[in-house]
Amino acid sequence: MDKGKRLWTVPAACFALCCALDIFGCMTHGGIGRMVKPALMPLLSVATLAWLAERGIASRRSATMLLCAQLFGFGGDTLLLGRGDACFAGGLVLFLIGHLFYICLFGRKSLKGLKPAHIAAGIASGIIVTALLVLAIGIKGKMLVPMSIYGFTLMMLVFCTFSGALRFGASWWMPFCGAVLFCFSDSLIAIGRFGELGRFMKDFMLMFTYLLAQTLLALGGAGLAAPGRDFAESEQEGIR
Repeated sequence: MDKGKRLWTVPAACFALCCALDIFGCMTHGGIGRMVKPALMPLLSVATLAWLAERGIASRRSATMLLCAQLFGFGGDTLLLGRGDACFAGGLVLFLIGHLFYICLFGRKSLKGLKPAHIAAGIASGIIVTALLVLAIGIKGKMLVPMSIYGFTLMMLVFCTFSGALRFGASWWMPFCGAVLFCFSDSLIAIGRFGELGRFMKDFMLMFTYLLAQTLLALGGAGLAAPGRDFAESEQEGIR
């Protein structure tokens, strides 16, 4: 490939640098992490868009859903930098909307053609796992319902990506791992807020798994939006 066409590597390198600075800030408890955090998702979005522009976009709908998910992730990151219940609740809502875009992006293909029994089993499993996590973490009071809704939404993202991994092969394991890591990262947030968790775990492990999750979801989503055999086949099936 012509080096002049690899423009996506510039924002990708900046994203990697900001990730390193953010994680370093978590390890040293310095303020650098808070300084670079708002730039993380915009840089990832620019890198994704530049890569898609270079490869070509086979589905504008998929590309739009991916970028919208990243945009709401940016909003969630920014609000969670604030303190207090209002910032936490606002960040939760924005991330939830972002997860809905991810579910639409991946579920559009992975859930198509599934039997109702399989979908019902996935929903039931999501409810059970969410309930167990809520009980294990010890979430109570006014945050019980919103956190349960948020957790169930994450479980549905895991279900969508896992269904795709089983049905369509190796390329779907990236977004599936991303969804699982997102669950782990957000569980650390919940444990840190409602339970007992050391600061190192709350900061370092939370951000490391979160950034890896967003990267894997971006790679998987970009693969769906770019021209490719799997996506072309799914589009033809939709036309029929």
